[in-house]
Amino acid sequence: MNILGIETSCDETAAAVLGEGRTVLSSIVLSQDEIHAPYGGIVPELASRQHISSIALVVEESLQRARIKIKDIDAYAVTQGPGLIGSLLVGLSFAKGLAYYFQKPLIPVDHLQAHIESAFLDNKKITFPVLALIVSGGHTSIVFMKKDLNYQLISRTRDDAAGEALDKIAKVLDLGYPGGPIIDKLAANGDDRRFAFALPQMTDKSLDFSFSGLKTSALKKIKEHKISKKHPQFVDFVASFQRAIIRALLSNLGQALTEFKPSSLILCGGVARNKKLRQTFEELARQHHLPVFIPSPQYCTDNAAMVAALGLKKLSCGKRQTSVLALNAYPRFPSIKSS
Repeated sequence: MNILGIETSCDETAAAVLGEGRTVLSSIVLSQDEIHAPYGGIVPELASRQHISSIALVVEESLQRARIKIKDIDAYAVTQGPGLIGSLLVGLSFAKGLAYYFQKPLIPVDHLQAHIESAFLDNKKITFPVLALIVSGGHTSIVFMKKDLNYQLISRTRDDAAGEALDKIAKVLDLGYPGGPIIDKLAANGDDRRFAFALPQMTDKSLDFSFSGLKTSALKKIKEHKISKKHPQFVDFVASFQRAIIRALLSNLGQALTEFKPSSLILCGGVARNKKLRQTFEELARQHHLPVFIPSPQYCTDNAAMVAALGLKKLSCGKRQTSVLALNAYPRFPSIKSS
């Protein structure tokens, strides 16, 4: 079976083809970083317009790279949400048109579930139950899986996502966009204990995340210490802020480990490429004697291969959308439930 995946949840236009044995025959990702860089963040209207201009070309390129004609696609998978509603609708409408015209199955995919699935692309045998930490520019969540295609959301961010907080501080410091990878690179040469940041705590004792307080604290320190790229302790400040974000992530994850007792750990999402986060995550896993699974870099950021992989798995289990034309996008999610 050949399945075509389409992903347009945010600012990457992506398409991928998976073949027999979940083999990735092609994976095309068109980034919009240059378009949004002048604004220091994603402009939703510009993102959706760019998707409209690019979607057909990206899909065509994915088919050519896979050496497959559109008539040979057996099913389609598309990101349904969460994400930017305008962006989501472009990919969803395109996929609905293809599925309706060729009368092939269309499988809607949750973006966060797809990020978890990206770890299964490289690792076919991950032992359940699984605890997954999803960290990206738009999402920060912990998901527990008792078995395949079974998702329990146990933690989410109540305000900024971890990647979003990094990008915002990078914007204030005029580091460029996206700011997370730039901070990751700079932090490698800094003293990450030079500036102290208090660890965020939920008053209701939940495992939810909150990064707005850390962001506000960082902005206050930037003003008080007049931090800029010319400041002698600039790199130390950047490293300290990154460490605070990572501490907040792994503190909650550590509590979840004690409560849910998983057999495997997954780190996924765009921020999973952060070297310090990966290193600290692996150290935590070793302390608990657990195997770690992290997608390869090309599958950490938004891509359609993970969408196609999850779509194929759902289709193999008999799950599909009964009415193609009735399928709609959702920008946010109330919870993650079993598919």
